[in-house]
Amino acid sequence: MWNYGINKRAEALVFNKRAVALVCAVVSVAALAWGQADTSRMAITLERKEGKVWKAVDPALILASGDVIRFRFKPSFDGYLYVTDYGTSGKYNLLFPRAETGQKNLVESGKEYLIPATEAFFRVSGPAGYESVYWLVSPVALGNNPDFTPAHPSDYKTPVLMPRCDGVVLQARGLCLDPQAGPHAVDATEQVPDDLAKARSVASRELTIIQDHNQSVLSSAGAATAPLLYCFRIAHK
Repeated sequence: MWNYGINKRAEALVFNKRAVALVCAVVSVAALAWGQADTSRMAITLERKEGKVWKAVDPALILASGDVIRFRFKPSFDGYLYVTDYGTSGKYNLLFPRAETGQKNLVESGKEYLIPATEAFFRVSGPAGYESVYWLVSPVALGNNPDFTPAHPSDYKTPVLMPRCDGVVLQARGLCLDPQAGPHAVDATEQVPDDLAKARSVASRELTIIQDHNQSVLSSAGAATAPLLYCFRIAHK
C-alpha cells in the first residue's frame, strides 16, 4: 500500500490513504495518436524522488518502503481521467481526482500530466507485495462529484506474492528488477474490482505494449471506440 501526502510551505502532510501496487488502466478513446491516424496511444512513466530530484525509473524496479513516487501520463486522446487503487492491505479507493491530488481530471490529446496533479506524492508503505492502481479514461465525465468513490470489490483479492529480483548481473549493479512488475494487458479471465468489471467487459483487448527506456507506451490499432484496459503492476519490499 501507499500513503499519500502533500508538501506545502516546506511542511509535509501525510493523509494516510493507502494506495495500491498494481497499476491498471481503463481508457476510452476517440482521437488520433501522436502523428499517427491509425493508432491510439498512452504513455506512462513511474518516477521516484531521489533527494530533491524526480527521476524516471524502470517500471520493474522493486521499490523500498518509504520511497516517494508519482506518475507521468500522456494520452493521444481527450477524456476524463479517474485513478483508483487496490493495495496489499485489501483496501480499495479513489486516488484521483480528489482534493489532495487534484480535481481537474480532463486530459487532452498530446499533453503530459503528473499524477498527483498537485504538490502531493505517493509514499510506499505497508506489507510487501504488488500494488494495483487502475486508470480509467472516459470520453464523458462520470459525474460532477470530485470525490467519486468506486464501489468496494465484493470478493476481489490480489494474489499474495512476494517480489523477486531477476538476474545476478542486474543485482550486482544495484538494480533489483522483477519481471512480473510493470504494465501488461488484462485478459477476460483476470480478476478486477467490481466497478471496473463492466468497463473491462467492453474493453478492446488488441493492445500492444512497448518499453521505451523507462517509459511504457501502450497502443491500440485505429481510433479506439471501446475502453482500453491495462495493468501496471508495482512491486515493493
